[in-house]
Amino acid sequence: MSRKVGDARLFLGDEESFDLELAGGMVSVRSLRGPDKTGPNEDSAAVIPVGGSAIVLAVADGVGGSPAGCDASTAAVETLQRALAKETDDSPLRGAIIDAVEKANEKILTDGKRSATTLVVGEIAGNQLRSYHVGDSELMVVGQRGRIKQRTIPHSPTGFAVEAGLLDEAEAVQHEERHIISNVVGSPEMRVDFSTAVDLALRDTVLLTSDGVLDNLYINEIVEIIRKGPLPQAADRLIEATRDRMINGKGAEPSKPDDATIMLYRRKV
Repeated sequence: MSRKVGDARLFLGDEESFDLELAGGMVSVRSLRGPDKTGPNEDSAAVIPVGGSAIVLAVADGVGGSPAGCDASTAAVETLQRALAKETDDSPLRGAIIDAVEKANEKILTDGKRSATTLVVGEIAGNQLRSYHVGDSELMVVGQRGRIKQRTIPHSPTGFAVEAGLLDEAEAVQHEERHIISNVVGSPEMRVDFSTAVDLALRDTVLLTSDGVLDNLYINEIVEIIRKGPLPQAADRLIEATRDRMINGKGAEPSKPDDATIMLYRRKV
């Protein structure tokens, strides 16, 4: 279900395909329900304009099981939207975003459903981006030639092992502990990791994604798809490649049916 709240657009519990031009660039959102799944898509996403020119992008992946997982991811993006609706300028939004995540954590802990969600957020103001994340949904910035300029580190044993050089990317995608997450919204021990600002060049592509994509495609495949061509077509190619791998994965290829959500942003001016 897509819902417009003020100037923000929220994508909750369904398959989505949408393109928006704003903040000097374009945003493309694609979301699919896991193959053969009868319950709701447990991913949620939001595009939130703030002040005169900033935008905040968010992807949440519920981990509590349907429908509780969907409720948790919805709570995360709705709480973020409500908090940022009070912001009126383009100044750094770190305090407002972190406060919103903490409020979402409190809400999920007290609702009695024993649910949780991951959350990744990108704050874009002018040519600068800051990332915030909890869990293993990821944000990365890819240059036109395919160089990864920034990438969040998943809060998981395999994510930390890759960062430490103990596993390579291909091993991590297939690892038996890939599903374990060490940090979620909906935990008394939740923490929010955030980055310093990174400059976005023209034609840089920002990707926010749930693990439904990351568990089915290798990073080099993702980079090659998103770095070139018009953004809506890149988004279509990425979500279709993910769907195809879930359904038709062969041999040593990763193949894990799951909900999958992607959000791409690319500067145009």
